[in-house]
Amino acid sequence: MHFVTAKSILTPHSMNIYRGCSHGCIYCDSRSKCYQFTHDFEDIEVKQNAPELLEEALRKKRKRCMIGTGSMCDPYIPLEKELGLMRRCLEIIDRYNFGATLITKSDLVLRDLDILTRINNKTKTVVQMTLTTADDELCRKIEPGVCPTSRRFEVLQACHEAGIPTVVWFSPLLPFINDTRENIEGIVDYCVRAGVHSIICFGIGLTLREGNREYFYAALDRLSVQDMRFTGIKDRYQKTFGYNYMCSSPQENALMSNLVSLCRRHHIRLGTDSVFKWIEEFPDTDPLQPELF
Repeated sequence: MHFVTAKSILTPHSMNIYRGCSHGCIYCDSRSKCYQFTHDFEDIEVKQNAPELLEEALRKKRKRCMIGTGSMCDPYIPLEKELGLMRRCLEIIDRYNFGATLITKSDLVLRDLDILTRINNKTKTVVQMTLTTADDELCRKIEPGVCPTSRRFEVLQACHEAGIPTVVWFSPLLPFINDTRENIEGIVDYCVRAGVHSIICFGIGLTLREGNREYFYAALDRLSVQDMRFTGIKDRYQKTFGYNYMCSSPQENALMSNLVSLCRRHHIRLGTDSVFKWIEEFPDTDPLQPELF
């Protein structure tokens, strides 16, 4: 890791405390060259003055809103356990009575459940978590540096029990690897049992751009030596998708139809824009004003 002194933190209501990640997910879009990393992705850039910048920004805001993090890099990478920058930022969000939403794959978020609950009791908290496979063994291969899906399910359960609404990112599902009806039903079952409010799904597939494509293919080569399930998968990708940005599952229509049906049956909101709109909605009640009866 290396430390930097950042000039700003919010753009306009979201932030990234860290730049880079150690989760090692084989499909990570954040590795793409278009994001112009000037350092190795695993050499994590730490914005050491993030809490001070956030407090300055929130103090100047005229209207309270949801403050988000994790869209680019997970705020709960292992370094956070040592540095505690995310926790300090949540304390500031709590102090200034803003809302908080975050995207993570890590159970380290449970460390901050006390603050997240306090924020939710005053305004609103939404915890978003990525689930790509119901199979823990497969999860450990495609997302080797983070807790398995069964543990993420426990995180979602804990948030639900604390009254915090949760959203699951159903993305990505990798063609020829985990784009199966069985996997979709397994993930939705986790969502149902954890009381998940909504699912975000952009379709059944993944995106590949320069930078993350090369990393993904190298990972497939490495995994093919360890696990027969990955044998020949890279060749199938190259023959099927070439240099396409969007790599959609050949079974996408049938699998999306199944996902829609399951969500309707279990009363889970499914979408993209509509879910984002709900996440970003800030409660009308002002926590600084007493309620009148």
